[in-house]
Parts: sequence; structure tokens; C-alpha cells
Amino acid sequence: MAYLDDETFLLNSPTARRLFHEVAKDQPIYDYHCHLSPSEIAANHRWGNLADIWLGGDHYKWRLLRANGIDEEYITGAASPREKFQAWAETVPYTLRNPIHHWTHLELRRYFGIDALLSPDTADDIWDQANARLAEADFCVHGILDKFKVKMVGTTDDPADPLHHHEAIAKTPLATKVYPTFRPDKAFQVDQPKAFNAWIEKLEEVTDTSIHHVSDLLQALQKRHDDFHAAGCRLSDHGLDRCPALPCDDADASIIFDKARRGLPVTAEEKEKFCFFLMVFFGQQDAAKGWTKQLHLGPFRNVNPRMFALLGPDAGFDTIGDERQGAALVAYLGTLAAQGALPQVILYNINPRDNYLFAAMTGAFQDGSVPGKVQFGSGWWFADQKDGMELQLNALSATGLLSRFVGMLTDSRSFLSFPRHEYFRRILCNLIGTEADRGELPDDFEALSKLVGDVCSGNASRYFGF
Repeated sequence: MAYLDDETFLLNSPTARRLFHEVAKDQPIYDYHCHLSPSEIAANHRWGNLADIWLGGDHYKWRLLRANGIDEEYITGAASPREKFQAWAETVPYTLRNPIHHWTHLELRRYFGIDALLSPDTADDIWDQANARLAEADFCVHGILDKFKVKMVGTTDDPADPLHHHEAIAKTPLATKVYPTFRPDKAFQVDQPKAFNAWIEKLEEVTDTSIHHVSDLLQALQKRHDDFHAAGCRLSDHGLDRCPALPCDDADASIIFDKARRGLPVTAEEKEKFCFFLMVFFGQQDAAKGWTKQLHLGPFRNVNPRMFALLGPDAGFDTIGDERQGAALVAYLGTLAAQGALPQVILYNINPRDNYLFAAMTGAFQDGSVPGKVQFGSGWWFADQKDGMELQLNALSATGLLSRFVGMLTDSRSFLSFPRHEYFRRILCNLIGTEADRGELPDDFEALSKLVGDVCSGNASRYFGF
């Protein structure tokens, strides 16, 4: 059987293949959580060469390059784009059984029409063919979004970020709707007074206010929440090692805020209390406006102090964390539920150990007001691959309603990542179709088609109001 055969890849039964090719393949994409650059979308960015679009900022690839013994000079260093691409070509043959081997060659096919496997022997031809394709008129941000039928993109934006790029995008003829996502994680940095106060100054500037007290902070954040809503935002997001769980009233929050503003040390307990105070506030804001809150929980970030000092964050030196998630998450969701202020929520875990914990917890906080109000989100980060996706789908199916699942997202910084939706859809169709062919699901193609179509796009469109 041919490698990555379009007809059969990841599709191990007749019904699986039929579901993918007749139902899933051409569904539109709602990429409701990613890290694509609003400025590049606004400018309809073009790329000078394959290394720029393929290797820049991709810490998934960077990790594998380092594991293959490639010097940092050829990863994030000063080597030329062609040299960096050559290092990647030398590494790809060693990535067999890593999902990046699949993604690499799906991307070469879907974007560049290249079927050859990348290796040192094919590197020159692939470099030349891909760069020739990059020079064509339609190979730009807007062309890519149109080609892959991307109906909606949710970028990730700090409350202190201006929204002028989104305003510019809205004035272009781009058919894809591009909305900001409210991610206020820098508000939690009270234990890093220098960084916290620099962020406060940015927030003051963008809101044209002075922030001297915690009440001023809440007012500024409320203003930005309103501004984001006016720009089309309907989702918030938090990236946390775990949910904060220590209760905090206005008086305690004020004391902690004042200490941070004066540059005084804030203890770990004080930080957790302040985070809980803000997280409850953010939950109340989201519920009031009908937004969906995303909780990305569990990573250990920047664990290599030497490389963090050299390269900073988001360079590939994060890993799966083993924090205990359950009690803190129950405390947070329970606090909002008790106030009647629990918004729509999507829970993402990075540690597969927590699949059933998160999947089962969603059922404890449904209230009958919205189908699938609390969701167990798609396999994330290190679980964003075949095994991780199957584990997530199985845990969700066993404890809740797969038919109400809002489906896949790229969580990517790269415009070459949209074939990950195809990857997910093939895995989903294989799961459903193979079980149907074994008699474990009804022999009802119409019902199976509805499930697949809803998970691929329909549920996301309805759930987020797009």
C-alpha cells in the first residue's frame, strides 16, 4: 500500500473511507483557537522561501532537530534559510512514527503538490519546487485561507494588545472571519513585579486610564473585554499549570495588587489567591456576554533554564506536567456555577493521564441550557497526534456526547498547519466507520454522516455563534 495514500490513509474500513471522502473531506474549517499572526493576516503576508514559512517559530520541529543532534545555529541561530532547511531534510528520515513525518508530507502535498519524501537526496528539488510555488500569486495568507475553506480563525491576543490589525482585516475582502481571543494570562504575574508593572503600563496606554488600585485594573480589563466583544471576540483562553483554587476577597486582592505595584515580593500563596480572584472575575465577564472560556491546563513551561535564558519562551523547552488537576478545577467551576456565572467552557489537558478526569467532569457541570455547554477539548500539544486524538475521542465518547463535540483546532503558529484538520477527520472517520463495519454502531450512513459533519464543522459553527 502506498504511503499516505489519499484513498486509504488512516481509513481502515469501507465505511471509514466513505465517511471521509463523502462527508468530512470538504467540510469547512473553524480554527477557533490558534496563534496565527493578525498582522500577517492583515498584510496578506507572503514568504520568501520554504524555510521561512515551514521552520520559523515551529518548536515542534525544533525539538526533533535538537534530538537529531543538530546544532542550534541551524535551528534558531544565524544559519541561512537554505542551511536550516537542509538540517530539516537530514532530520525527517529519522522521524518515522512521529506524527511530524505524516504532517511534513501532507503539507508538501496539499500546499506544494510535492509527493516525494523529504531527505538529503530530495532536498534540492523540493526546495526549488516549493519556492517556485511560493512565488505564485495565490500563495499568500488570504490564498491559503481560501484554499482550505477556513471559515473562521480565532487568534490569541492579550488585553493590552491593540486591535488595529483585526480592524484592518475586517476591511479586507477576505472571506474568512478573523476574531481575537481574550487571553489575559499576564494579569497573573504578580510574583514578577517588573513584568507585571510593564504589562500594567501597556494596559493603561491601550485603555487610556490610570491603574493605581485593583478596582482600576478590573475596570480596565472590563473595557478591553468590551472592546474585544465589539471586534467579534466570543472566546477567552487561559494557559495555566492548573486552576487556582484559594479563595480571595476584594480586600486580599487589593493588598496583593498593591504589593506587586510597589515591586515587593508576592508569595506563591498570594499569587494563587490573586489568580483565583481574577479568574472568577473573567468567568463572570464571559458568562455575561455569552462567551466560551477555554482552559488549557497542565504544562511545565520553560523547564530548561539555560535554554530559556538563551532563547526565551516558546522555543521547544516545555513538557507534560503532572500537577494534580481535579480538586482545583472543581473548585473553580463550582464557584462560578454557584453564582450562576458559569460560561460555556472547553477543558484541554496536556497529560493523557487526565483524559477521563476531564471528560467526566464536563458532565458534572452541564445545566441543560446549551448542548455540550462544558466540553472536553481536542487532544492538545503533546496529545495532538493519532494516539492522543483517539484517546481523547474515546474518553469523550465513553462519558459524554461525541455528537456534540466542537472538534479540532490547530493551536498553531503556522499557516501550513491546516492539514491537521484532515488528519483529525481521517482519525474520526476511521473510529466511527470501523466500529460501524464491526456492528458496534448502527448501519445507518445518514446518522453517521450527521455525527461526522457536526464534529468536523457544524457543532463549532453553532456553539460559538459563527
